[in-house]
Amino acid sequence: MVVPYADPSPVRSWQNYFDTGEYMIGRYANALELGCDCLGDITYLDAVIADEFGHPRVLPNAICMHEEDYGVLWKHTDLWAGSSETRRQRRMVISFFTTIGNYDYGFYWYLYLDGTIECEVKATGVVFTAAYPGPGYEDVNPYASHLAPGLGAPYHQHLFSARLDMMVDGHHNTVDEVDVRRVPVGPDNPRGNAFTKHHTPLRTESQATRLADNRAGRVWHITNPGSANRLGDPVAYALFPEGNPELLADDSSSIHRRATFATKHLWVTRYDAAERYAAGDFVNQHPGGGGLPAYVAADRSIDNEDIVVWHTFGLTHFPRPEDWPIMPVDYTGFTLKPVGFFDRNPALNVPPNASTHCRSRTTDPSDGCCHD
Repeated sequence: MVVPYADPSPVRSWQNYFDTGEYMIGRYANALELGCDCLGDITYLDAVIADEFGHPRVLPNAICMHEEDYGVLWKHTDLWAGSSETRRQRRMVISFFTTIGNYDYGFYWYLYLDGTIECEVKATGVVFTAAYPGPGYEDVNPYASHLAPGLGAPYHQHLFSARLDMMVDGHHNTVDEVDVRRVPVGPDNPRGNAFTKHHTPLRTESQATRLADNRAGRVWHITNPGSANRLGDPVAYALFPEGNPELLADDSSSIHRRATFATKHLWVTRYDAAERYAAGDFVNQHPGGGGLPAYVAADRSIDNEDIVVWHTFGLTHFPRPEDWPIMPVDYTGFTLKPVGFFDRNPALNVPPNASTHCRSRTTDPSDGCCHD
C-alpha cells in the first residue's frame, strides 16, 4: 500500500508513505471491542507477531469473525402461479483494524452464500492538515482543500495491492480480459440493438499488465481450462474492479519508480514463493524497479499455469469540510464472483426465514392479500 501526496511544495512533495512496507501495517492492529468494532455473536482471534527484537508479541482480539444479515439473497413473485419466495442473504465477515499515524484502516473480507467473495477497505481517522490562508488560496495552491478556517489538507491517494494466489478448482489457471462490445447496425443487427462481449486472452506476464475500463465494463475471468461445468465451459471466477484512478504521479517521479505496482490495475505472474510483495522486499531501501516490474521482466507464460493475480485498487482523496475533524469512513475494494464455477444457483437450498411473514406464500389477486 502506498499513500502519495499531490502537493509539489518542498515540505510535501517527498511525502509518499508506504503504509504497508515502511510502517508495518499489521504491527499496529487494534484490539477490537464488542459493540464498537464488531456486533453480534463474535469470535476473536489473537495475532502473534515479532517485535523489533524478534521476540513474539501477542496482539489480543486482533481479528474479528462474525456473521451478519445482508438483505435479500434472491426473490421472485409469480403473478400467474400466485406464489412468492424470498431468501435472506448472510455473509461471513473477517476483519481487522489498524492505525498508521493519522489514518485508521479497516480490512474486511466478506464471504457470501452465493459464492461471492468481497474485499473492502475502510479508511477513516484524521486527515493530514496544514495551514491554509483562506478563500482564494486554491488559485495559488490548486493541490489542497480548504477544510476549516485556516486549515487545509493536500490531495492524495490510498492505493492498495491485493496478492491473490488463485486456485480456481486447481493450480492450473488462465486469465481472460472480458469487455462489452457495441455491434454496429448491419445485416445481422438491423435495428442496432445488439451488443456482445469480447474475450482477450492474457497468456504472458507482459500481456497481463492491464488497466480497468468502466466504460467497457471490463472484468477479468480466472478460469481453469482443465475443469468444466455441466455445460462444458471452464469453471471461472471473475475479478470485478472498481476502476478508480491508478497512480497519478508523473512517470519520471521517484514514487512512480518505487510504487510501479500502482500504475496498473492488474498484474498476473507465474507463482513463485519468493515473490510476495508488490513493491519488493525492501520498500524503503531500493531506488525503484523492485517488486512487480522485476517479477514480470522474465515474461513467463501464465497460460494454464500456477498463477498469482495482483490487483491495485484504492481511493483518490480530495478532502472535504465533512472530513474534519474526524473523517467518516470512505470505502474501496473489489469483488470476486463465480462465473460458471457452479452448475446452478448455489443458494437454492437456503431455508426460508423463520418468521411466518417470510414463508412461502400464495397470493389472491382479488384482494391483494397473501396467505400462508
